[in-house]
Amino acid sequence: MNKIKIIIVDDEKLIREGLKIILSSYDDIEILELCSNGYHALKTCKEKDVELVLMDIRMPECDGVLGTRMIKEEFPKTIVLILTTFNDTEYIHEALRFGASGYLLKDSSYELIYEGIKAAIKGNVVVHPEVASKMISDTCLKEINSKEIVEEYDLTDSEILIIKEVAKGFSNKEIGEKLYLSEGTVKNKISIILSKLNLRDRTQIAIFAFKNGISK
Repeated sequence: MNKIKIIIVDDEKLIREGLKIILSSYDDIEILELCSNGYHALKTCKEKDVELVLMDIRMPECDGVLGTRMIKEEFPKTIVLILTTFNDTEYIHEALRFGASGYLLKDSSYELIYEGIKAAIKGNVVVHPEVASKMISDTCLKEINSKEIVEEYDLTDSEILIIKEVAKGFSNKEIGEKLYLSEGTVKNKISIILSKLNLRDRTQIAIFAFKNGISK
């Protein structure tokens, strides 16, 4: 069995150690290192074959936003999953902009964190619905007319639906089942959406949905 190689980044030793104990109990996870800040995480990524970084967002010396930026610039294939609190929406936006694959609340159950790791490894955007809703209310300072979005980017109704489902963190297969489309069709439509919006990946689609109030 190929194990997911992870480092845990948090300035609080108890949290680092607790996550290590719990996540190490899963047969498909290997904890490579415990890090206290973003600089330490980057150093570890240079020394070891890290697949996923579980990154706290508020840390002294080098926080999760800067840590995410540095790691993604040097190791674009390394997945960064943010651990956050409900009130950190500004930090979350920045981390997503720099390439994080999503975020989980620090008080989430260990099972939810594990499932989030698995989803991120599969290429899905990991989001927490309550925080997503707060992000929308925090960032949408004015009412955005969905008709204007459709006209500006020439989006079809089907593409809008897929954008919403991507923002909720669903995989291509799950979106296909929900919208009665084949997985291949969903994949093709996402490629078209990326082209129309001039975006890089699914995470940027999620950010687009949040900022334009179309993720509900």
